[in-house]
Amino acid sequence: MSHSLPLQPLAAAQRITTLDVLRGFALFGILLMNIETFVGPFELAQGINPQWQGLDRWADALVFVLVQGKFFTLFSLLFGMGFAVMSQRAEAAGQAFTPMYLRRSLTLLLIGLLHVSLVWSGDILVSYALLALMLPAFREAPRSWLPALGTACYLAAVVLLVVVFAAMGLMGDGGKAEMLARVQDGIEAQRQIYGHGSWTQAVGLRLREFGAALGGLPVVGPEVFGMFLLGAWFVHSGAIADPAAHPRLHAGLRWIALPLGLAVMLWVAWWQPWQEPGTFDTRMGIAAAVGAVAGAVMSLGYLGWVVRWRGCLGWLAPAGRMALTNYVMQSLVCTFVFYGYGLGGYEQLGRAWQLVFALALFALQVWLSTIWLRHFQFGPLEWLWRAATYGRWPPLRRRELAAA
Repeated sequence: MSHSLPLQPLAAAQRITTLDVLRGFALFGILLMNIETFVGPFELAQGINPQWQGLDRWADALVFVLVQGKFFTLFSLLFGMGFAVMSQRAEAAGQAFTPMYLRRSLTLLLIGLLHVSLVWSGDILVSYALLALMLPAFREAPRSWLPALGTACYLAAVVLLVVVFAAMGLMGDGGKAEMLARVQDGIEAQRQIYGHGSWTQAVGLRLREFGAALGGLPVVGPEVFGMFLLGAWFVHSGAIADPAAHPRLHAGLRWIALPLGLAVMLWVAWWQPWQEPGTFDTRMGIAAAVGAVAGAVMSLGYLGWVVRWRGCLGWLAPAGRMALTNYVMQSLVCTFVFYGYGLGGYEQLGRAWQLVFALALFALQVWLSTIWLRHFQFGPLEWLWRAATYGRWPPLRRRELAAA
């Protein structure tokens, strides 16, 4: 090209609506998955907790089979799609992509660091931002290679998961006792500080937990990055922008991937429904690995069905357009409601009522997002993120955009 065009944030009319619907759907699933770790200790969310009985146990089982590990992978898939869309737009505009993308990733990293330290230690933004720094290296890879590369990367994480669990299971009794004591101490610290402590104490505990979470990135990272690459392929292939041109792909996701993944997940729920905190062995590693594969397959099946019903699910798009703002808002609301420095509802809400709370909160977010986007082009955090990415303040109000 003889000259480059200015690259700016997408206006509403230029967006791929299917992506926004998918983001809204994934956002709801993320909340359903996270609500248990807002209400109680993280380590107690490892399967179907035997402490629950009756309706609460059914609710816990429903989340384990249909939600846990499925929407985290779907969110990762969508992140890879966003990378591919941005890459395509930069290429079409003749703009240098890598500097802009680095600004985008580093800004997301800053938002994630603030989120994980000041709000909630279950943050995924830091991991996404760090792993995203490797994506430009795959920008020139042949597009036909992306599915194989993504699958291989994901399966490498699955194998590594089994190895880690097996190695932990081979530790001596002293090592196992020490690990169990560490985990139990962590659970008790969360109960005391998140349940009854001050915000300052909670920040201190979050920083300690953040260090431990980064230690698990070599295991979780390949899984996430594999979904990034698969997501990039979905965009480059045209399967998201023009689903009608790929009927066999989406039909396969709906009628083969989802039932197959669900069947495997039901088997996992029967074979190893619960992982006792602080205990690890080969059986648990195999269950976790098989569950991770089933989760990825189910997330692809969910994608196929959401794409099929994207017209009926259009009401999810406003929440999806503000996914970053809504994700952080979920943390702010839930920590205020359940933590000791807020309303103090920690470990006070039954499992079934947790899902009701999540549904009500997400419905409120859809409503607020719809109202907000009638007057503004972006969510508040999306606006700041785009300003840092493109090096200019994009028009926020709709009337400002019209005037421009």
